[in-house]
Amino acid sequence: MEQLNENTPVIVGVGEASERIGDAGYSALSPVELAARAAQAALDDAGARQPLGPHVELVAGIRQFEISGARAVAPFGCSNNFPRSVAGRIGADPARAILEPVGGQGPQHLVNELSNRIGVGELDLALIFGSEAISTVRDLTSRGERRDWAERVDGALEDRGYGVDDLVTAPLIDHGARTPIQVYALFENARRARLGLTREAYRTAMGQLFAPFTRVAAGNPHAMSRASLEADDIATLSAQNRIVADPFPRRTVARDQANQGAAVLIASVRKARELGIPEDRWVYLHGGADVAERTPVERRDLSAYPAAGLAVRKALEIAKAGVAEVALFDLYSCFPVAVFSVLEELGLAPDEPRPLTVTGGLPFFGGAGNNYSMHAIAGMVRGLRAQPGAFGLVGANGGFLSKYSVGVYSTRPRSWAAFDSRALQAQIDAWPAPAPAPADALVGTVETYTIDYGRDPKHGVVICRTPQGDRFIAMTSPETLEVLEQMIASEPLGATAICAIDERGRRVVMRMDIG
Repeated sequence: MEQLNENTPVIVGVGEASERIGDAGYSALSPVELAARAAQAALDDAGARQPLGPHVELVAGIRQFEISGARAVAPFGCSNNFPRSVAGRIGADPARAILEPVGGQGPQHLVNELSNRIGVGELDLALIFGSEAISTVRDLTSRGERRDWAERVDGALEDRGYGVDDLVTAPLIDHGARTPIQVYALFENARRARLGLTREAYRTAMGQLFAPFTRVAAGNPHAMSRASLEADDIATLSAQNRIVADPFPRRTVARDQANQGAAVLIASVRKARELGIPEDRWVYLHGGADVAERTPVERRDLSAYPAAGLAVRKALEIAKAGVAEVALFDLYSCFPVAVFSVLEELGLAPDEPRPLTVTGGLPFFGGAGNNYSMHAIAGMVRGLRAQPGAFGLVGANGGFLSKYSVGVYSTRPRSWAAFDSRALQAQIDAWPAPAPAPADALVGTVETYTIDYGRDPKHGVVICRTPQGDRFIAMTSPETLEVLEQMIASEPLGATAICAIDERGRRVVMRMDIG
């Protein structure tokens, strides 16, 4: 075995905490309390000979949804310094505290960043964590109950901001596509168009992709749903599985009703040895990458995620591992397209026999806000400890297929090889983008669309290409409900949309010619 550089970072502890309403012992824990339980579990998991809290030099927290925007309101109040609130509960007083920007890539991005810092000797012991208590908040609110979760703690905080300004552009928002379910539906239907599948065939494909995820969730004690489902249970529309936005039945989208926390403890080899952490707890980050895509309307192909493919391939290259050598995957699964697109980039089929999730995935394990991938990393560490020498890959997605962070892990010892993704990002930034259509372009072919069934009246959004290849966005109007009914009854993909400009300057579909 090679002589390890003492600055080599190793994950030495992982922890999770969760609670389901109605279960024995349910305590309606706050986000800080859930994260603290997970953080203490990570410290305990390391198996050190002494308490580790006083040795933690840096803590980094993932934002809850309720503090993920300037206008967001925490219904029961929150900490003014989430990382230090958690640190105080585990006996830590770190020199630095970080609050990460919005996005599901955050946990893996922090592992990559802090591992690089440990690798150059800037840091010896770091703890990252996050949590959500969305289910508890909704349940208590529905029953007219409140809690006081506000607290103030002293200490410096490196607040990195929300990081949401470049995720989605005003034209999408103005035309009614502002939430993940609406924008991901546009990606999903663009992929359906490329494959030439009917609505029914595509729902079947989504069900077939996610059925194995449910079987993983069924065996995970921290999963919010532990029901093992067949593909038909996921794909077939019913009162319990209504369509929420075309093409998504409810069981194909992230489950945000979650009470979950997770934490990861990273040490230098030197510090791990000093603290007496057994080497059978160590898991090495062999490679990683972090990239960001353009806004959705600036992407050449709305049906694909090539930036994620670049990141995964680069991380594997750094790890000196091929896709065939990966035993365990956890591919971010907020919506099927997030998984489908990465599999396509890797040349893998949707029925890939190797596990594509170690948790059960966001629709079944739970979509713990920006923190889901902390659970994925925790599950990956445990899975690899049980398969010494195997490789595992975590792909963490943020925004609207906007940010992708990758980690390749193994118990196989390897001295640290520093990496950064600036060259990858420059390559992505140089990709050509479709031109926006001129303001007077009012006729185009439907490239993709969605219908939001959660609104009353229902609402449609289309993205079109002009004969010159320029792109524009349009929406249906309550005054032309016959267009929306036509979209529901017929196939909108490839149809010709004839639009007008409304009083707010938006394109409104007045007629749709479906061949």
